[in-house]
Amino acid sequence: MMQSKDLYEAILNGNAKKALTATEAALAAGVAPMDLIQETMVPAMDEVGRLFESEEYFVPELLLAGRAMKGALGILKPLLTASGQKMAVRVIIGTVKGDLHDIGKNIVASMLEGSGFEVIDLGTDVSPESFVAAVEERKPHIVCMSALLTVTMPAMRLTIDALKAAGLRTQVKVLIGGAPVTMQYAQEIGADGYSENANAAVGLVKSLLASAA
Repeated sequence: MMQSKDLYEAILNGNAKKALTATEAALAAGVAPMDLIQETMVPAMDEVGRLFESEEYFVPELLLAGRAMKGALGILKPLLTASGQKMAVRVIIGTVKGDLHDIGKNIVASMLEGSGFEVIDLGTDVSPESFVAAVEERKPHIVCMSALLTVTMPAMRLTIDALKAAGLRTQVKVLIGGAPVTMQYAQEIGADGYSENANAAVGLVKSLLASAA
């Protein structure tokens, strides 16, 4: 059962200010933070993804929906931490070394958060060593790497090799994406999957988790 129709619509319409107000109102009414995430926010972002797939929404709408959702999560995360609750699946994401592009990465991160995953965003220009350190420290289930430049794509291979050298490769699933990236390249470097857009990335994460269960 949807816990907050106002929050659902705020995310769907990309209205960040309304999302904050609706979140606070739902909490004041006694709705549990995790219920709000699972029963309102996740369905809202699922619908955003469906609209994107059907070409009714485009990148600007994804960005706005993601911003509204992140604002609401900003209110809920401290409450979850205080109560000892946490998301079931942790994802580390970053743009690889030498690449400063982050729009695509940010959209994927927002869609993953909106789907109920804990997302740790390492930012841009992330070295293989930084990915390895984050995996060692945060123990994620999934590592997502993005590259928008052909010349930075080799950093994806270097990162996977670094994970292998550290004995961590078998502990995580590695997904890659970005404009020049292909499924063939993912297979060549030993990644577990490739996605061409944010909505497909969410589906791929869910599929990999289901197959590993």
